[in-house]
Amino acid sequence: MPGLFVIIPLLLPFAGVPLTLLLRKQPAAQKWLSLVLMACAFFTSLWLLRLVVLNGPASLQMGLWPAPFGISFVADLPGVLMVVMSQFVLLMGFLYAAGSTEKVSGYRTFFPLFFALSTGLTGAFLTGDLFNLFVFAEIIVISGAALTAIADDKYGVEAAYKYFYISTLAAVFFLLGVGSLYAAYGTLNLADLAGRIAAQPTLPLALMGLGFLTITFLIKSAAVPFHFWQPDFHAAAPTPISAMLSSLVVKVGVYAFFRMTTLLFPHVEALNILLTWVGVAGVLYGGFGAMGTHNLKRMLAYSTLAQVGFILVGIGWGTPLSLAAALVFSINHALVKSAMLMLAGAMASRATVKSASFDVVIGVGKYHPFAGLLFLLGGMALAGIPPLNGFISKLMIFQGGMQAGQYLSLAVIGLASIVTVTYVIRSFVTLWFEHNSDAKPKTGDSLLAPALLILASLALGIFAEPLVGLAQAAATWMGNPTLYVAVILP
Repeated sequence: MPGLFVIIPLLLPFAGVPLTLLLRKQPAAQKWLSLVLMACAFFTSLWLLRLVVLNGPASLQMGLWPAPFGISFVADLPGVLMVVMSQFVLLMGFLYAAGSTEKVSGYRTFFPLFFALSTGLTGAFLTGDLFNLFVFAEIIVISGAALTAIADDKYGVEAAYKYFYISTLAAVFFLLGVGSLYAAYGTLNLADLAGRIAAQPTLPLALMGLGFLTITFLIKSAAVPFHFWQPDFHAAAPTPISAMLSSLVVKVGVYAFFRMTTLLFPHVEALNILLTWVGVAGVLYGGFGAMGTHNLKRMLAYSTLAQVGFILVGIGWGTPLSLAAALVFSINHALVKSAMLMLAGAMASRATVKSASFDVVIGVGKYHPFAGLLFLLGGMALAGIPPLNGFISKLMIFQGGMQAGQYLSLAVIGLASIVTVTYVIRSFVTLWFEHNSDAKPKTGDSLLAPALLILASLALGIFAEPLVGLAQAAATWMGNPTLYVAVILP
């Protein structure tokens, strides 16, 4: 496979930043160009996945320097699956924004910033260099904070400040981790670094680097106890952006843990144990937090804490089946959670006062039965009820726990997952069955994007085998880090 194909899914959203800025005075043209470019990026990522499946992984060295000195981009199965997932959800985010009634979606800089967010996400999953992962993560932070600060919500600026400051703290830990590993091993290329750590795993600075990076990615994935910024930030952000933040941005930290536990530090059993019990705490705290909140978007934000907890538990167990389950869970959660947040925003846009507070949106769904059907299907997916994709995710997680013999943590997350049914039913009844004399028929945000996402969730529940097969192949690949090293350092 020609190496240039590796970065085409990255170059298209990157090109979208200046191109949409040039059209800032022509909002209709800017909107259509954004949709076309993001659709092209998604289809090129699908093509890249096809090439990887047929021909195997590939890498591209930038800057006319050979590995490990140049800038490496790698297209292997785990990374490309995450790219396809993110770009499909991003495309749906652009589609939702195009049909949104929020003022922010009409701002001249909205779509350029959205493309910057897309660039950061895509680059984070394709980079083969630890420092460039830091760069792409900061692009995500800057664009995400800016998009939240310009939100219609009056608390947008406050939420953006919280996110920016906690992300700055994460950036400090990230740089300390990068510096520690570079001082110890003299390289930041992931393949080269993996080989050197395997040869000398107990250097003091290596352990420091591991600690700093662990804190960084726990913050990035909004894992308990580093979750406190997440509900405020996601609830105040514009709906298409909150859908991306809760479904995709937290996956950067998750993806980093995939690489840390299988590529860089597969020998550190303590990291797996930590992720397992941090994940268990997230499942408990996120589930009960979702039950206790009185805002639909905040409820879904707390739900993300629980869903990320399931993924971290799968990574922590560390078996091929549990890793495959965590990967499937990551992809399925991205589809469902983005759809649910879009539905929350769509219902808020139809309320008398634009708010996702249960006191405001109560009974609004009475006039929108199609949205109710979509919300019910999405809630079933979150709860893991067949035939939605969430059932496949949880079934694989439970099978992975049984295979790994992790009965205690499995029992805890199994019991805690019942909580999901409770808060989903409560929110569904509140919006579609409780009486509200103030609720009236009203147009609002388009339902096309969440409908397509729910349709994809249903399809991946009924026809789960292709995704499960790809995830199992990716888990097998991750289980042998020498294969990754050979792609960059043949």
